[in-house]
Amino acid sequence: MKDLKNAKSAEAFKRAEALMPGGVSSPVRAFKSVGFPPLIIKRAKGDKIYDIDGNEYIDYVMSYGPMILGHADERVVKAVAAAAESGFSFGATSEGEIELAGLVNKYFPSMELVRLVNSGTEAVMSALRLARGFTGKNKIIKFEGCYHGHSDSMLVKAGSGALTASVPSSAGITESLSKDTLVAVYNDISSVKDIFEGNKPDVAAVIIEPVAANMGVVLPKDGFLKELIGLAHENGSLVIFDEVITGFRLSMGGAQGIFNLKPDITCLGKIIGGGLPIGAFGGRKDIMDYLSPSGPVYQAGTLSGNPVCVAAGIATIKAMEEDGAVSKANEAAGYIVKNIKTASDKITVNSIASILTVFFKEGDVNNFGDVMKSDLKKFKKFFAAVLENGLFIAPSQYEAMFLSSKHYKTDLDRTISVILKSCSGE
Repeated sequence: MKDLKNAKSAEAFKRAEALMPGGVSSPVRAFKSVGFPPLIIKRAKGDKIYDIDGNEYIDYVMSYGPMILGHADERVVKAVAAAAESGFSFGATSEGEIELAGLVNKYFPSMELVRLVNSGTEAVMSALRLARGFTGKNKIIKFEGCYHGHSDSMLVKAGSGALTASVPSSAGITESLSKDTLVAVYNDISSVKDIFEGNKPDVAAVIIEPVAANMGVVLPKDGFLKELIGLAHENGSLVIFDEVITGFRLSMGGAQGIFNLKPDITCLGKIIGGGLPIGAFGGRKDIMDYLSPSGPVYQAGTLSGNPVCVAAGIATIKAMEEDGAVSKANEAAGYIVKNIKTASDKITVNSIASILTVFFKEGDVNNFGDVMKSDLKKFKKFFAAVLENGLFIAPSQYEAMFLSSKHYKTDLDRTISVILKSCSGE
C-alpha cells in the first residue's frame, strides 16, 4: 500500500473547503497537524474502514471510541432499522429511554437517576450547571489537557482537538467564564489542594477524566482519584467523572468500575449510542432531583432520548453482554501493546483496557507537561508511514488508538509489523 491513491479524496476535500469551515465538521478531521491530505470515508465494516479512493485501512480510530463492536454490527443495524420504521422522533418519552436508563444504572450504580441528552459535550455542560445549582457555588476545577467537550467553560487549557490545533483555549470565551474555571495538574493532588486553599468557599465541583484520553492516554497514579474525591468532599464540592470515552469501554462499569470509586455525577456518551449521537449524565438522587422538572436547574432537548439513537445504544450494550466485547477488545489491545512496547527506547506506550497511545518521547507520561515533550515531527512521520501501510489512526499525537471486539489476530499481527517498522523509520 506504499502507493496510496487519494485523488478522489483530495478533490472532494476541495469542495468541502468551499462549503464548510476548514472543510470539516470537527477540526481534527482536517489532518492539519500531520500535513497529510484528509481521508474522505465511504463506508466501514468490522475493523476496516474504506475511503472514496478504494483504500482499505485497519481502523484504530473507531469513531473516537464508540465502535467497540466494530463497524456496522448486524445486531445494531437491525435494531436501528426497526426503530426507524417506528418513527425518527416523538417529542415524548418512549420505552426505549427507560430501558437504556435502566442499563446505565445497572452498570453505573452511582448514576441513581439518569438524564439522556444528545452528546458528551451537552452532558458535561448540563452536569456543570447542575453542580453549580445544587451547591450554590460558581467555580469548577478541571485538569490541564483534559477535554470535556466544547462548552465555553471547558475550553480552558483543553485537550483533544483544541490541543491538536495548538489552541489550549478558544477565542470567544469570556474572561468571567475563564475566571470561574480553575486548572489543576493531572496526577498532582497538591495542585488541587492549592486551588482549594485559595478558593475554598467557591468550588462547586471537580471534573476529571478518570483515565485521561484526550491528551493521549494518561493513567491516574495509584490512589490519586480516591484522594481527589476525599479532598473535594472535605471542601463541600462535588466530583464529576467524565466517562464519555471510558464508560462501557474500560469495563462495563467504566473507570469507576475498575477503580471501585463512586463520583457524585457521571457523564457518558459514545458507546451508549453505538455510534449514533447521544449522551447522558446522572448521579445521586438528591443531586439529580435538582434538575427540572423536579427542581430549579433547567435543562431540555427536543431530540434528547431520540428513539433511533436509544435503540442503537440498547442493542450495543446487550450485544456486549452476549459476546464479552470488552474482554475481546482488551485482549486485542494487550496483544499489540505487549509486542510494541520494546520497539524503541525513544517511545512510551500508555495503555489501559482497549485504548493506547504511542508517545514519541522517552520516560513516563503522567500529565500534560509530559505529553507536551513529545516529538511531533516524529509522530508526523509515523502517521504517514502507518497510513500508507493500511492503518488508520487518529491524525494527532494527543488522541488514543481504540480497539474493538472485531480486531482479529491476522490484522493485529499486521498492525504490530507496521508499527515496529514505522517506529524504526523503515
